[in-house]
Amino acid sequence: MVDGLGMGVLGCADIAWRRTIPAMRAGGARLVAVASRSRDKARRFADRFGCRAVQGYERLLERSDIAAVYIPLPNALHARWAEAALLAGKHVLVEKSFTADVATAERLTGLAEGRGLLLMENFTFLHHSQHATARRLVLEGAIGTPRQITADFAIPPGPGSALRYQPELGGGALLECGTYTVRAAQLFLGPDPVVAGGLLVRDGDGGVDLGGGALLYDARGVTAHCSFGFTHMYRCAYSVWGSTGRLTLEWAFTPPPSARPVLRLERQDYREERVLAADDQFANMVRRFVEDAQRPQAHREHAADIVRQARLLSAVAATARVISPATSEDRPWQPSPSCPAPCPATSTRPSPSPAS
Repeated sequence: MVDGLGMGVLGCADIAWRRTIPAMRAGGARLVAVASRSRDKARRFADRFGCRAVQGYERLLERSDIAAVYIPLPNALHARWAEAALLAGKHVLVEKSFTADVATAERLTGLAEGRGLLLMENFTFLHHSQHATARRLVLEGAIGTPRQITADFAIPPGPGSALRYQPELGGGALLECGTYTVRAAQLFLGPDPVVAGGLLVRDGDGGVDLGGGALLYDARGVTAHCSFGFTHMYRCAYSVWGSTGRLTLEWAFTPPPSARPVLRLERQDYREERVLAADDQFANMVRRFVEDAQRPQAHREHAADIVRQARLLSAVAATARVISPATSEDRPWQPSPSCPAPCPATSTRPSPSPAS
């Protein structure tokens, strides 16, 4: 591993402040500068993390002491600034979703390969050891032959001003939450998964998709049901259901470094819960980026991952049925008219005689 890879950050996103920048030192990177369109925002980051404040993304890319950049900008800006960074000769770590456009994914991964640079989409959760444990157990036959995967990631509603509700900035539940579940399903599907279809629940005001689901499958007939949304109780989990058992991770995507995830195994007349080791997935992710920046073979692996993810997200968006239900938070849920209502709380036994 090359120690102290000089890195710059394009944008003052909350995830950079809370998680990614603090993990850089532990992962073998050295933060050189943070850029923002606002000098005050850049200065706030610089004061906390002891780096340079730069006003303007272009000026940061001009710096010769920066070998790599991290891009936590809104989804709609990822491709533009990843391309600018690659053209400036920088390795690029870009937040998901990088793109749902296959042509863009192919063009920019080709640009990175042609210049000998790493372009890596940041799915931090993949770098937690709990997933290696889950994959090992499945490969060892702990649940028999895999038949079905379910992956869920949803968060409660937020303020309407949040970036995830702004379609012009690439908001929407598919790109914000669904991307996790689609990527997690690939841990257990075959190498060329296919999208069978899906559903997107669209904001009735013509805004972004607020939730939905997608169905994937592979050549073995293993299916993956991916659910996501912005209007739910918080949940981030996946299960692999096999011929003889089921494996579940309940905190699959966002465990903090101190958390010890629980892996549950279920078989006929058997249930086991394993408390796994705590792990810092952000430090692990930065370490992997620093190491892979020096390995051309890794560049091609990341390029393949980016193109496959873009192809799957694009297929979900293209094939999904889109609905905009007329709902109201003031209207309680009602069962379908085709379903019988629950029986009233009555008994067929004769009522006792009144006391005399």
